[in-house]
Amino acid sequence: MSFEDLKLIEPIARALQNEGYTVPTPIQAQSIPVLLDRKDLLGCAQTGTGKTAAFAIPILQLLHQDELFQKAPAGIKTLILTPTRELAIQIGESFAAYGKFLRIKHTVIFGGVSQKSQTDALKAGVDILIATPGRLLDLMDQRFVHLQHIKMFVLDEADRMLDMGFIHDVKKIIAKLPAKRQTLFFSATMPKEIASLANSILTNPVKVEVTPVSSTANTIKQEIYFVEKNEKRSLLLHLLKNKTMETALVFTRTKHGADKVVKDLVRAGVAAEAIHGNKSQNARQRALSNFKSKQTRVLVATDIAARGIDIDKLTHVINFELPNVPETYVHRIGRTGRAGESGVAFSFCDTEERDFLRDIQKLIGKSIPVMEDHPYHSTGTDRSRPSAAPSPRQSSQRRPQSGNQNRNGNSGRSWANDRRERR
Repeated sequence: MSFEDLKLIEPIARALQNEGYTVPTPIQAQSIPVLLDRKDLLGCAQTGTGKTAAFAIPILQLLHQDELFQKAPAGIKTLILTPTRELAIQIGESFAAYGKFLRIKHTVIFGGVSQKSQTDALKAGVDILIATPGRLLDLMDQRFVHLQHIKMFVLDEADRMLDMGFIHDVKKIIAKLPAKRQTLFFSATMPKEIASLANSILTNPVKVEVTPVSSTANTIKQEIYFVEKNEKRSLLLHLLKNKTMETALVFTRTKHGADKVVKDLVRAGVAAEAIHGNKSQNARQRALSNFKSKQTRVLVATDIAARGIDIDKLTHVINFELPNVPETYVHRIGRTGRAGESGVAFSFCDTEERDFLRDIQKLIGKSIPVMEDHPYHSTGTDRSRPSAAPSPRQSSQRRPQSGNQNRNGNSGRSWANDRRERR
């Protein structure tokens, strides 16, 4: 199938051609006809499958047709709710690219920056609003945002909303939407609470599931490095000696850990920057821009930014620390191997992370090859190498969590601070 087969209007087809799009991804091929028929959709798709275009293209086409033939009233007609600022900006860029030949206005609102430019855009009038929950509720309370004309609502990365503690904010926003609307619901995983939310807001939805839930792309080469915790820095520098690794996205579990890795890399002469919830929006965008332009060789990120980073032809992802939630591993390494490109994912595993690795391998259904040919290989960790299929007794044991940690490895205090900052 080509995009020509999807019966897209000429301005959108021309924009896609300008972007170099010829063949839709599976989720695009399945979702676009459904949405053009104005049906609700439940999309189960892992990161990197092209789902932004899957909903952005039909939304633009439907709004254009409504504007031409029904003279829709002024006001926000489409709301897209997304968990992070980076992802909101990325979605906004996609709407700008696909709708460049249309007269449809969109804007992006998120916390962490002054609201003036955002409220100015809202006052000027927009058709499509892309928002994070906290800032949206703030501007609704201030009466800058009115949702009575919403025709299409998109809830993107619903499971991430749950992980980040936004689910109650999401429900408050949904309660303000018109009952008669088209709803699009996307989630990489379907925990019980997310499935319940989907059932409550969708009407006879068409389900699109293009890959097994929480599977990893076949185009990504995955490798495990057993290493002692205090030698991870040395191992990272050792791997970065490979000059073919032009850029690398490195993940840590905590903000403090990300800053420490950057400090160590810069001290060793490697251009590196961090991106996480404690950074200002300008600092985060500057770091991301420097990384995309290859002025910065290594970008160190926490899981909060995992799904909002979209970098063309990113070849290497490095898990400096394994995540304590196995689904997060899939989201992290999904930053590479996108759109059919190949990618490499290196993961460091120390003794305390063996259970995390066991859970990851159980989730993805395969063992990750172990690389022993490096100077920091830990034989102590290797002797306890986890298998892909743990025994029932092993699988019933809960993953250890140190102290008062939440699912993303942050203490309750820093998690609360993160949430306030994101608003």
